[in-house]
Amino acid sequence: MQTILDSMLLSASGWRGVFSKDGECAEAEISAAHNMIVRAAASAFVCFLREKTGCSAPLLICGMDSRPTGEAIAGAVLNELKNEDCEVFWTGIAASPEIMSYARAMGNAGRQGGFFYISASHNPIGYNGIKFGFLDGGVLDANNEALLRGRFKQMLKTLPEESQSGAAGESLKNQNQIIPDGIKLYYKKNDALNEYKAFIYRVIAGDGIDAAGLKSVLQEALARRPLGVVCDFNGSARAASIDRDFFNEFGIKFNAINDTAGKIAHRIVPEGESLIPCCRALEKAHSADAAFCTGYVPDCDGDRGNLVIWDDELKAARPLEAQEVFALACLAELLHLRWTGVLKNTKVAIATNDATSMRVDRLAANFGAKVFRAEVGEANVVALAGRLRKEGWTVRALGEGAAGGVIMFPSSVRDPLCSVMAIVKMLTLKGFFTEASNPTLAGIIKSLPEFISTGVYEREALLTINCSCHEKLKRHYQRIFCAQWKEKQSDFCEMGIVSWQAFCYNGTEERCCNDDFGLAGRGGLKINFCDEQGTSRAALWMRGSATEPVFRIMADVECDFFRKIHIQNKKTDGRPANTTANLDDIPRLIERKLIAWQRDMVTSADAEALCS
Repeated sequence: MQTILDSMLLSASGWRGVFSKDGECAEAEISAAHNMIVRAAASAFVCFLREKTGCSAPLLICGMDSRPTGEAIAGAVLNELKNEDCEVFWTGIAASPEIMSYARAMGNAGRQGGFFYISASHNPIGYNGIKFGFLDGGVLDANNEALLRGRFKQMLKTLPEESQSGAAGESLKNQNQIIPDGIKLYYKKNDALNEYKAFIYRVIAGDGIDAAGLKSVLQEALARRPLGVVCDFNGSARAASIDRDFFNEFGIKFNAINDTAGKIAHRIVPEGESLIPCCRALEKAHSADAAFCTGYVPDCDGDRGNLVIWDDELKAARPLEAQEVFALACLAELLHLRWTGVLKNTKVAIATNDATSMRVDRLAANFGAKVFRAEVGEANVVALAGRLRKEGWTVRALGEGAAGGVIMFPSSVRDPLCSVMAIVKMLTLKGFFTEASNPTLAGIIKSLPEFISTGVYEREALLTINCSCHEKLKRHYQRIFCAQWKEKQSDFCEMGIVSWQAFCYNGTEERCCNDDFGLAGRGGLKINFCDEQGTSRAALWMRGSATEPVFRIMADVECDFFRKIHIQNKKTDGRPANTTANLDDIPRLIERKLIAWQRDMVTSADAEALCS
């Protein structure tokens, strides 16, 4: 059991680890040690809820995504909960936005308790884990998760010897039965679906227009300009959620592939190659009906969902990068605030994380909005947005650009339905764009500020770090970076970069850390490279993942700036600017050089930190 615990990653983003033989294995059984770990987690959470809510018999809403080990974990959890004085609402397989909206509804109804969701989100199929939250519709923030983790670890120390040798958890054979005996358990899947659908209508409408009013306006607009959407469910929990009914109610045409929950057809993380089957499905749908213009691919718990689009110029479907998806959704929601009149009367902010491309900053500036950043982690971004609202900001759009998707207030979780409906609003609502009466999706995407960012699942973005003290590693990195900056300064000047600034991100806090990179600790560290006016034009970023056993790095490059500098340099050299045959390739070449440099520096810092 201790070996398993040592390999698990416990954070506010969820408690995750390998529950089958290895991370890629699709076996359904779990070990006796895993059984005891999840039972201890369930018991610790009930005790934690009693302390936090003051309710002696709290309500616990439980559900799971579609991973093969989900039923065995659920069986262990529910067998433990029959020993606790609490009421259990069981949703079975449910998308995480679904269970969280249901939790919010129960909280609004005056119930006290929380939700316990069995999921490992985007991790490979053999992983599983747990997300915890109160009845406010969001996961626990970092402080509360740390308190729960402490109680959990203390509880494990006091387990009697006979408990630790218990049998593996019983699988749930029939989700409609009240099992096991002796537990106050009620099957609430239909209630969860209904609450989710009602809530997502309110989320999409936002302030300035009621949900029914927006639905009616969109239905009329879609009757004039039909749209179609495809989805590659990839056997995820979304296959058992509201998606089909939701789009049908708006009059949006809908096709799906891999739409049986639990039958996972390919890699779970919706990035890169995982988006290709959806591209092929969109091409097929578009050839039969030109109304089909976009598609989405969710991860296993159905909160992350990246997009594919039909590109009229290419005459083919293509995937969008995660950073593009977030920027596109932010554009839609800034336009939404202008369309409803909210933008005129309030100060507007976007809350995002430290790994989000600066394209969002450029985009926000066009609307007079400001971007605030927190450390990677949905709980951190949601907490930052909450703090900004208390300070008087309107925060409609928030999320994590490097992961794709958007959180729309009042929701506290990403939802691909929101990303898709952002596109629907832009394409159909009159007056949404003041400069275009009939915009195309490819045209809208072209209007976004152009940046090139390293994808967080690219091979170049992933490192294995041996030094366990990231604070020490980052201080060694600082020495290496500062020495190499002096050596490369003339090269940077030629690219229009004359200075840099370092920032650390811990929880919801952003601080300048030019003098001590180690202040970042296990949080994010970002170096912005600035031009003569002090404007950031490129960046390097790093952070150890809290949900996967990897250390991530990233480079972010503003395309137009570096193209212009390249042209200026050509003119200075006395050569015609148009002799640059591959001008469009310049930003990508700079991004590749920066990410290779970052890999070398972090690897060297890791080696130095181990030896010091």
